[in-house]
Order: sequence, then structure tokens, then C-alpha cells
Amino acid sequence: MTSIQRVGVLGGGLIGMSWASLFLARGLDVTVVDPDPRTQDRLERFVAAAWPNLKTLGLTEADDPRLAHVTSDLDALADAEFIQENGPDRIETKRDLVQQIERVIGADVVIASSTSSLMASDIQMGARHPDRILVAHPMNPPHLVPMVELVGGNATSEVAIVAAEAFYAQMRRVTIRVKKEVPGHLANRLTSALYREAVYLVAEGIADVESVDKAIAYGPGMRWAFMGPHLTYHLGGGAGGYQHYLDHLGPTQEARWKALGTAPLTEALKATLVAGVAQELLNQDQETLIQRRDAALVELIQLKAEHGL
Repeated sequence: MTSIQRVGVLGGGLIGMSWASLFLARGLDVTVVDPDPRTQDRLERFVAAAWPNLKTLGLTEADDPRLAHVTSDLDALADAEFIQENGPDRIETKRDLVQQIERVIGADVVIASSTSSLMASDIQMGARHPDRILVAHPMNPPHLVPMVELVGGNATSEVAIVAAEAFYAQMRRVTIRVKKEVPGHLANRLTSALYREAVYLVAEGIADVESVDKAIAYGPGMRWAFMGPHLTYHLGGGAGGYQHYLDHLGPTQEARWKALGTAPLTEALKATLVAGVAQELLNQDQETLIQRRDAALVELIQLKAEHGL
């Protein structure tokens, strides 16, 4: 299978800019299509900030950032060999974008949607070539976080999935095939389960926002950066492994599951959550926090590679 050289990025928002930065770093010719006239300037600043981290990770050999072609004209995607779609997460918008793209691109060009919750089968409806449409959902920021979960729809072909796997391997991403379509796919469902309880704990006055964030960042988050919950509990089972853990501590898990809650996002609760985050940001601004997060992600990626994790 030949390597992709020309990629189209549809949508120049936060995720689109991050994808474009990665694609540029990997040496691709990138065309970004977005109707916002500010996209060019915003993208150039984003790529310039991302480039040092991409170089540190060995994702590029170029010292200076490469530039993308930014336009509002979909016809500019005519020569694209792969499409990364990052439009608004509304199904009618996605379908409309697909229909517009299909008038321009070749019949065998894969359309990969970054949607965080919509399903490929729904996006495919009304498409000329539904077999080449799939979900390729990253975690923010995708130019640093390596996971991409691939989810095919009812009409998605194996050829399209394999082509997407090859493309993201070229981008040095870690792909996961999700076997069955569900809203939110895999990673977002896991994070949503945790976030639901994080909100509930604040709503019930059990802990404040900062304490919840600390509990994750300095507790389970430390282990989850290196292995998932199943392997973590396997190690927690000692010599007996996962079987021992499930036999002896499974009942305590079930008891906690029954006690988990759901808090409706009322205006009052949303105000409490926002105020809690503002409290956390008292001694740091958001831009600095993003820089610190990205620098730490780079070091974590290097550490995981060093230890084969």
C-alpha cells in the first residue's frame, strides 16, 4: 500500500489544527478547508507552538514549521488522498459535508470523521460511496496523544479500515478497532463514566472540584497512563492475578457500582463546576496550563517508549 502524501483537513477548529500540525510534521501536503477567514493566522500560530514538541518526539526532522494551504473552497480537496473531517458534531452537518466532499474527491478516498459521539452508520446515510466513511476519533490534542479509535459503520468496507490503519501508522498513531458502534465509541464512554461520577461527587458535596481533579491526577491517573483498568486490577490481584482480584474484591466493586450517581447539569451545578475550575486556575493562566500539559505529554510519551509501555 503506497503512503499518503496529500491530505485534506475539513474544519480548522482546535482538533483540525492539531491534526494539521501532525500531518505537516510527517511531511504531508496539507489543505485545510474552513470558512473562517481567521483560520490561516490561527493555524500558523498553532503549528509554530506545536512544532518543538513534534520535533522532540521525532515526528519531524524539519527545524522550521511547514505551512498548510488554507482555503474556504472545497474544490481545493480534489487531489486529496485522505480526508480528516472535523466539522461540528451535528449529524445533518456531517451528512451535508460528506455530500459536498464527494462531489470533489475520488471514489476511493477515505473520509475519516473525528466525531466524538456520532456513529459512522448515521454519517453514511445518503452518501454516494458509504463504504469509504468511518469514524477516526482522537483524544485532544491529537498531534500529541497517539490513540485513534477506528469505528466502521454498516456500510464501511474492510478496505477502508485497513487503509485508515495504514495512514495513521504512517502518522505514528496507535489505532484501536472498535468492534461495535455505540454513541461515544470506546474512549469517550470510559471518560464519560468517570466524569459522571466526578460531577456527582461535587453535586453531593462529597468533594470540591479541585479535590476531584487531584484525586484523579495523583491517584488512578498515574497508573492509567501506563496500563488500563484490567491490567491494573490484574496486578492488584497479586500472585493470583485478575482471577483472584475478581473473586475476592469483585463484590466490593459491585457495591460501589450500586452507589454511583448521576447529577443533572442544572444551571446551579454548572456554575459550581465553573467556579471550581476558576479556583484551580487562580495561580496559572490557561495558556500556561496548555503548555505545561503538552510538555508533560511529550515526556510521558518518551517515558512510555523507554519502558516499552
